[in-house]
Amino acid sequence: MYFTDRGLEELASRRGDEEVSFSWLADQMKIFVDLNPEFEVSVERLATWLARLDDEDD
Repeated sequence: MYFTDRGLEELASRRGDEEVSFSWLADQMKIFVDLNPEFEVSVERLATWLARLDDEDD
């Protein structure tokens, strides 16, 4: 198990039954980057990956 898996497991256990929009998620990611600018590249990569999940070329 990776260290980050603990955060993902907590997210699933605390909020796993909730439904959110991608707009809400994007807003939360922007807030997170504003508070933690050192994670900007990682958050940007995750956002791009999520945005392109249905692209056949990627």
